[in-house]
Amino acid sequence: MLMSVTLFSGIIFSLLFASCNKSDKDYDASGTFETTEVIVSAEAMGKIISFDAEEGMQLTENQVVGTIDSTQLYLKKLQLKASQKALQSRRPDVRKQIAAIEQQISTAKSERKRVENLVGANAGTTKQLDDVNAQIAVLEKQLIATKSTLETTVEGISGDNNALDIQSQQLDDQLKKCRISSPVSGTVLVKYAEKGELAAVGRALFKIADTNNMILRAYFTADQITQLKTGQKVNVFADFGEKESKQYTGTIQWISSKSEFTPKTIQTRNERANQVYAVKIAVKNDGFLKISQYGNVQIIKN
Repeated sequence: MLMSVTLFSGIIFSLLFASCNKSDKDYDASGTFETTEVIVSAEAMGKIISFDAEEGMQLTENQVVGTIDSTQLYLKKLQLKASQKALQSRRPDVRKQIAAIEQQISTAKSERKRVENLVGANAGTTKQLDDVNAQIAVLEKQLIATKSTLETTVEGISGDNNALDIQSQQLDDQLKKCRISSPVSGTVLVKYAEKGELAAVGRALFKIADTNNMILRAYFTADQITQLKTGQKVNVFADFGEKESKQYTGTIQWISSKSEFTPKTIQTRNERANQVYAVKIAVKNDGFLKISQYGNVQIIKN
C-alpha cells in the first residue's frame, strides 16, 4: 500500500514538473517593462513661486504645475510698452505736414492761370508769369524735400518700433518659460524641487513618464528573430507574483539590428544562447503594469 502511494505521488510530481516546464517553454522571450521618461528642467532663473506637481500625479500635455518669479521681466515689458507709446507719439502725420505746401501750390497755380489770362489780354507782363512759375517750382521742390524728410523720419520710427517689438516678443518668450509645465501626458515619477527654492536654467524640476503606453524590452535568440517583424502582434504576459500573470496584446515596435550578450537578469528560451537581439514591444497599460516589472512574450503562430 505504501509503495502504491509513493508511486502515485511520484507520478503526480512528474506531471506537475512537466506542466511547469511546458509553461516555461510557452514563453519565447522575457524582459522588463519600461516607458519614455522625460526630465523637465527649469527654463528661467528665479525663485519658485508655486510648484504643485507631486509624485504619482497624472498630468496632461502642456499642463501648468508651477511658476518661477517673473517680476523683473514683467517690469521690463511695461517699460517697453511705455517706450513704444512715446515713440508712436513722435511719428509725424505726413498728410497734415504736406497739406499746407500742397495748398500753396494750388493757390500759385490758380494765380498763374489768372496771370496767363492777363498776359493774353495784354493786361499783364511776362515777368509776372515768370515769377509765378518760379514760385510754383520752388514750392514743388519744397514739397518733395518735405516728403522725403518725413518718410525718412517715419521709416526710422518704424525701425525703432520693430526693434522694440522683437524685444517684447523675447520678453513674452521669457515670461512663458517662467511657467513650469509638462511637455507630455503621463505620471510624475520624481520631484526634484520645492516651492521657495531657487531655480536655475537647466536645473531638473521633475521627471514624468507616459505610463499609459508601456514598452516591454524583450530579448530573442537569432533563430527566433527571423520570425519577427515590426508591426507584428504578440502575446505579452506580465508577472504578478510567482504564479500569477496577466495577458496583454503587444505590437513589435523596434527590432535591434545588432546582437548583444544576454543581460544577466534575462532568461531566454535557449539558455545556451549567449547572443540575443533586443526587441521593443508596445503594450497599452490598463493601470497594472509598472516600470521595471518582468514580462514574457509568446510569438503568435499563424
